[in-house]
Amino acid sequence: MAESTAAQPRIAAFFDLDGTLIPGSANIPLAKAAFRAGFVSKRELALDLARNVSFMLRGASDDSSAKVRDRILRGVKGHAASEVESLADGFLDDLVATITPTMRAILDEHRAAGHDLVLVSASPTEIVQRFAVAAGMDYGRGTTAGRDPEGRFDGTLSGPFCYKEGKAEVIADLAAEHGYDLAECFAYSDSISDAPMFRTVGHPVAVNPDHELRHAAVAGGWRIVEVGRLRTGVESLRRAIRATAASPGAAWSRGRRVASRRRAQPTGDA
Repeated sequence: MAESTAAQPRIAAFFDLDGTLIPGSANIPLAKAAFRAGFVSKRELALDLARNVSFMLRGASDDSSAKVRDRILRGVKGHAASEVESLADGFLDDLVATITPTMRAILDEHRAAGHDLVLVSASPTEIVQRFAVAAGMDYGRGTTAGRDPEGRFDGTLSGPFCYKEGKAEVIADLAAEHGYDLAECFAYSDSISDAPMFRTVGHPVAVNPDHELRHAAVAGGWRIVEVGRLRTGVESLRRAIRATAASPGAAWSRGRRVASRRRAQPTGDA
């Protein structure tokens, strides 16, 4: 009997940053570093900090996210990419250290299963990439600013804003570039704004979800992980991650059956 030569699908685990891998917002230390480097005024710093406090209390909104995007594009205009990358020098190590133990364990599980670890965030790609490498992930992709012929940022976008549908588009592009089977890939986020990303992959995981995402996760049979109260949620997730290394399709089918049984039973809020 001839041995099967079919290759296992290439699998990635896509992670949101703010509120998912880390409990706060990366844009707070980034805004402070931008102010110290002369990228923004004191007034702009105050507005950025206020918007980020609002994000931490209420979650992301289309309006606030668009304002942060536009402010970043204005702030980096005329600067070289190396200048933007260097903004992370003073806070990157401390920020990476805030990755929660639970999410660090999940990263390790995916690494052991042979999955690529990919950070996707609305923050500038230059900062997202540096965070991903420092955190031991494969790479990161964020919002990419356009550049002029001299290689300086020109105040425009090069590609989609990595938020909502734009983040799903970025992931689809990465799948085409790296050969990922999205039906077998994982995605992690805390916000309903990432519902388009969740619908792009076969294994969506809501992490400390906001109210709307929790409702969508229950309705869609998506896994829910509560950082700080994770014993049951994480153990079932670990089994799903490990199962993909042996039989991705069968693992997803089992996961869907379990989710269906759970939806059929009354449950309390975790």
